[in-house]
Amino acid sequence: MLVSVAVTADLQDLTRLFAGYLRFYEVPKAEAQIAVFLGERLKRGDSQLLIARDAQGLALGFVQLYPFQSSLALEPAWLLSDLYVHESARRMGVGEALMNAARAHAEASGACGLQLETAKTNLAGQRLYERLGYVRDEQFLTYWLALQD
Repeated sequence: MLVSVAVTADLQDLTRLFAGYLRFYEVPKAEAQIAVFLGERLKRGDSQLLIARDAQGLALGFVQLYPFQSSLALEPAWLLSDLYVHESARRMGVGEALMNAARAHAEASGACGLQLETAKTNLAGQRLYERLGYVRDEQFLTYWLALQD
């Protein structure tokens, strides 16, 4: 398995995987809309997308990171916003490989840490994160203000 930085040539595979990610979180979107969103990320470089492929080149999963500044640490950090492994590739180490690649990217950039959030029902993801050393935040709550319908 190879995890690499995604490029424009990966857009079709990323779009398919991202559609599966959105279905998992029960917020399906049209693939055309997803392709525009991801295409903008790749064009602008405002996120870091990593894609996992098997030896035959089949796209198995992706992770998307966004840079931010940690006000409490006074240092740069990364938000691990999205992680998805195709159903057929689960429990084969793909998620762990993507998480390790995200960590390596964050360390190489001099970040002080990686932050993520997941659904309370995503127990498999929680087990993976905790096995990799992520610590559940018991001090802060996450809130969201929707600005559009």
